Amino acid sequence: MIARRDDDSGSAIVEFVFLAVVLLVPLIYVVAAVADLQRNTLAVTQAARAAGRAFATSDTPEQAQARVRAAVRLALTGQGVPDDATVRYVPAGADCSGQAVIPRLAPGAEFTVCVRRHAYLPAVPTILSGKGITVTGVYVVHVDDYRAASS
Repeated sequence: MIARRDDDSGSAIVEFVFLAVVLLVPLIYVVAAVADLQRNTLAVTQAARAAGRAFATSDTPEQAQARVRAAVRLALTGQGVPDDATVRYVPAGADCSGQAVIPRLAPGAEFTVCVRRHAYLPAVPTILSGKGITVTGVYVVHVDDYRAASS
């Protein structure tokens, strides 16, 4: 005959493991999602700064556009983020959704560089996340006042 115990000994460990899994898995996902969004935010912020500096130190507007594109690509890929960001120029102090301007290399010129990309939450299908979360990097460029005017 098999003896049957009526006490609950040993069930605490089972309950602990069950609750740990139920609580820790969502917590780990949230930490991973926040870290991924932070990585995207850092990448576009660095890309905007690098793009602004690349533009301001260029000799011609054509060279400036090529250097901006290269700077954005390097900043994004350096953080492990795909190079799918868009670059816009708006007046200094304006919101990135404002009217776009054509930046100038004239001494003392000011404008804002806006780098935007859509970040997606990890492990969430695009049908649920849509366009994802838009992250924007902003950098105000002030072309050197004593810069030699380009011809």
